[in-house]
Amino acid sequence: MDFMVFLRAVLALAVTLGLIGLAAYAIRRYAPELLAKFQARAGKERRLKILETLVVGPTHRILLIQVDDDERLILIGDGKELIEPRKVSKKAAAQ
Repeated sequence: MDFMVFLRAVLALAVTLGLIGLAAYAIRRYAPELLAKFQARAGKERRLKILETLVVGPTHRILLIQVDDDERLILIGDGKELIEPRKVSKKAAAQ
């Protein structure tokens, strides 16, 4: 009977860890802005912002980020990054 109790405890631990891992994957995949809220510093404006994300393939993603007044287009995938800088004036951004 002791073996059955031990097996039940191990299976319960495996199921619990699996559910935690599944929840972490789902939050990271489908709600990255939720994680950003936890990482933001209170009272301090961030210099780096992700404006838009687009998945273009199973391993490729395009990010439009803003650093201060610069926007950059980044292609991420297959262990490579391609960065294309783009200047945006404050007058053009206000329109």
